[in-house]
Amino acid sequence: MTSIDMNPQPNKSDYQSLKNEIGALLEAGREQAGRAINTILVQTYWQIGRHIVEFEQGGEAKAEYGSNLLDRLSKDLSLEFGKGFGRSNLFYMRKLYVSSQNSGTLSHKLAWSHYYEILKSDEPLEIGFYAKQCEKENWSVRELKRQMKSMLFHRLALSKDKESILQLSQKGSELQEPKDLIKDPYIFEFLGLKSVTNYTENELETNLIQNLLDFLLELGKGFAFIGQQYRISLANRHFYVDLVFYHRILKCFVLIDLKRGEIDHQDIGQMNLYLNYFRKEENTEGDNPPIGIVLGAYKDQILVEYATENISNQLFVSKYQLYLPEKKELAHELEKLLSKE
Repeated sequence: MTSIDMNPQPNKSDYQSLKNEIGALLEAGREQAGRAINTILVQTYWQIGRHIVEFEQGGEAKAEYGSNLLDRLSKDLSLEFGKGFGRSNLFYMRKLYVSSQNSGTLSHKLAWSHYYEILKSDEPLEIGFYAKQCEKENWSVRELKRQMKSMLFHRLALSKDKESILQLSQKGSELQEPKDLIKDPYIFEFLGLKSVTNYTENELETNLIQNLLDFLLELGKGFAFIGQQYRISLANRHFYVDLVFYHRILKCFVLIDLKRGEIDHQDIGQMNLYLNYFRKEENTEGDNPPIGIVLGAYKDQILVEYATENISNQLFVSKYQLYLPEKKELAHELEKLLSKE
């Protein structure tokens, strides 16, 4: 008589599939739960901010508690509800409401820790920009901190007109054409070379590759790294492009040449050669014309204008800095630009 196994073992491949499906469900569930908790937390903090502002506007209440309101509230709430109600947190809850008086405009993708960093700015345009950009690019808090520290909003805004700056604040940075890729200057403070004066172009290039994640964050969304010292062979001569990327949104190669000092007209001519080669030899069906960026520590604007005039390729010249820009100077320049009629 044949015995029957009352507890048959499942097929290993079927079991692995089952385990993977359950794992995927759990991961998705945890992610959804995390987003829901973040959304509820931000909305709750917005409501707390609203109550504080309305209380302050009560006239007699404002006079009675004065500037000590947040101190007293912080102590009482901390005693009753525990951590999370320090004076600093309450200050930013209040600021969250003041900066976004319609709770429907708050992003469901941003955690309170994102808003906490964004609200360190006092400029409504800057606050709006970083909130939109965080949402669009899924920045972590670490990435957000770096972009704010490097004055990304100011660097982008100073290359635009007044109307475009307002749109930048409302919609974030929208990549619609090659020139939207360009920042001036690029900030490479993550290399730690501020006090180093004798670095070479090769050392700069190598450091950028070693810090590729930070470099890609500085370049912007959509870049895929292709190669370093990319060789081009023409008429038995070899040329080398410092860095080659492919941009998946613009669907084109992006070539970057690094210059330690001031950019010369010959550097621009060399990049134009590279672009012509890539357009004819490297592009495949569906690729758009390549983009070239010459990056140097200095550039003469008049020389650049004459050197790039009548060039049909998409060639841009920009500066890089090894340290963070002067916030006061950039803010002053932006203020002048916005005040123009």
